[in-house]
Amino acid sequence: MINIVLFGKPGAGKGTQAEFLKEKYNLTHLSTGDIFRYNIKNDTELGKLAKTFMDKGDLVPDEVTIKMLESEVDKNPQSAGFLFDGFPRTLAQAAALDAFLESKGQSITATVALEADDEILVQRLLERGKTSGRPDDQDEEKIRNRYQEYNEKTAPLMDYYNTQGKFHAVNGIGYVAEVTLRLSGVIDNL
Repeated sequence: MINIVLFGKPGAGKGTQAEFLKEKYNLTHLSTGDIFRYNIKNDTELGKLAKTFMDKGDLVPDEVTIKMLESEVDKNPQSAGFLFDGFPRTLAQAAALDAFLESKGQSITATVALEADDEILVQRLLERGKTSGRPDDQDEEKIRNRYQEYNEKTAPLMDYYNTQGKFHAVNGIGYVAEVTLRLSGVIDNL
């Protein structure tokens, strides 16, 4: 079983690359954004709970997010592995994910970060914002705030996984196929 955590700042290409990786390695793609939307849309108990926090403008607590993720893992017992996209985002979430996987006799195989220069990513998101309709992709100040939050909360995870020998950085700039080739090179050598 192979379990990969995919990191990268907004606009780094995580969603695009996740599609290729899940197909190539037969992984179950777990995107926290998709999981939240599913649970809220289907009015699950966890979705209702998450919505109470979101309606107040609060972040959904780690415990709720982790329970949603655990539920998705449990729904896919035959999976060859998981591709975690958008999770973990904090050290507490990483520790909780490790504990959960350990309880299943599994672990994170590797974490891969798509790295790219902020200025290139800002331009990429502003361009994407012209067609995506996402307001957070149309405002340079909001984009830079998202990067600041990433640097403060998610970047420390790189050290967490690096001390476990599980962190790999990949150049996320170039044609999609070039980046996919770089990612595959890392995963094929695990």
